[in-house]
Amino acid sequence: MYIYQVCVNDMFRAIMFDLRLVDYFYFENVLCEPEVSVSVFTCWLQGKMTDSVASKKPKLSSSQGEDRVDWKKWKAERKEIKKQIKESKLIQQLDKQKQEEEEKTEAALQQSQRENRSGRSYTVSVALPGSVLDNAQSTELRTYLAGQIARACVVFCVDEIIVFDEQDEDVKTVEGEFNGVGKKGQACIQLARILQFLECPQYLRKSFFPMHKDLQYAGLLNPLDSPHHMRKDDECEYREGVVLDRPSKPGKGSLVNCGMWKEVQIDKQLQSGLRVTVHMNKIQNKDGRLHKGVVVAPHKPRTEGGLYWGYSVRLASSLSNVFTECPHKEGYDLTIGTSEKGSDVDKTSLSPFKHMLVVFGGLQGLEASVDADQNLEVADPGVLFDLYLNTCPNQGSRTIRTEEAILISMSSLRQKITAAFPDKSNGS
Repeated sequence: MYIYQVCVNDMFRAIMFDLRLVDYFYFENVLCEPEVSVSVFTCWLQGKMTDSVASKKPKLSSSQGEDRVDWKKWKAERKEIKKQIKESKLIQQLDKQKQEEEEKTEAALQQSQRENRSGRSYTVSVALPGSVLDNAQSTELRTYLAGQIARACVVFCVDEIIVFDEQDEDVKTVEGEFNGVGKKGQACIQLARILQFLECPQYLRKSFFPMHKDLQYAGLLNPLDSPHHMRKDDECEYREGVVLDRPSKPGKGSLVNCGMWKEVQIDKQLQSGLRVTVHMNKIQNKDGRLHKGVVVAPHKPRTEGGLYWGYSVRLASSLSNVFTECPHKEGYDLTIGTSEKGSDVDKTSLSPFKHMLVVFGGLQGLEASVDADQNLEVADPGVLFDLYLNTCPNQGSRTIRTEEAILISMSSLRQKITAAFPDKSNGS
C-alpha cells in the first residue's frame, strides 16, 4: 500500500510540473488510502484552475475605455491622412496636366512662329582663286588658311563658294592630290576638298571623306558650328543625313542616318550613300524604333525655314567659267568685284537681288586673274561687274590677304544687304 501511494504521488508531481500551475504536490508524509489522495488532489486542482481562469479573464476598467476612445481617434486620424494623401495626388495630377497643356501651347506658339518666319529667297556666292594656298609655306599652314576662308564664309552666311583657277587649267573635280607649292591646278583641288570637309556635318564625314593627304590636318581646324551641324539631342525640323545600305520593308522608304539616336525612315527609296536633306515629321512616336521624315531639296531650310544651311563648293577652270557655269538658270543678277582700285563701298547702296556674286582676287589681285583668262578680252576688270568696290579704303597695309579681304568685304556688304532686304534675315 505504501509503494502504491508513492507511485501515485510521483505521478501527481509530474503532472503538476508539466502544467506549471504550482510547485510539486507533496504527499510523502500523508498515509491514507489512494482514493483519499486522489480526491484531495482533484479538489486542489479544481481550485487552482478556477483561480487561473479568473486571473486571465479581462477586467473592464476605465483605462480600457480610454483605449477604445483612442482607437476611434486613431482611425479618424488615419482616415484624415489618407484623405490628405489622395488630395495631394490629385493636386499633383492637375499640376502635371496643366504643365503639359502649357508645354503644348508653347510648342504650338513656337511652331507658329517658325511657320510665320519668312525664309530667305536670295543667295550669296563668293568666288576666289585656289592659288591663295600657294602663299602658305607648309601643309599645316595651307590647311589653316582654308579653314579661315571657310569660317569667314559661314559667319556671313555664304551659300556658295567657287574656287577658280587663275592659270586656266581644266580643273572641274576634286579628284587628285595637292603635290606642292607651284603645281598648277592642285591648290584648287585641295582648297575645295577642305572646304567640303568642313561644311559636312561631323557625323557624316566618315561616309563621304576617306583618308586623304589633303585632309591630313583638317581635324585640327576650328569647327564651323553652323546650324546644320547638330548634336544627337538637338531638335530641329530639318536634318542632314546619308542613305544607309540597309533593306527596308516593301512600300517603305529608305533608312537614313541623321546623327540621332534613332535612324530616320524617309518617304521614298533612294540609292545608298547619297547625302539628303530631311524634313522631320512634326509628330514623332517617342516609343517607336524609327523617326519619320520627308526628303526635301537642300535649299528648303533656307527658303522656307529661314535657316542658314551651309554652303556648296564649285570648281571653275577660269574666272570666266565662274559666270558661265552658274547653277542658277537666270544667272547672277548682281556681281561685285573687289579691288583697291574700285569705288568706295561706303558710298554704294544695293538694290534687291536674287543671286549675288562677290569675286576676290589672288596674290596679284583681281586684275591678274582677268589678264590670265584667255576668254576675257577686256583691259578694265571693272566692266565685268555691276559694282567694282574698294571695301577697305585708306588701308594701312600695302596688301590685304584674301582671307582678310573676305571678312572685310562681307562685313561691309552685310549692312547693304540688310538695307536692301529690311524684312529678311541674312542667315539663321
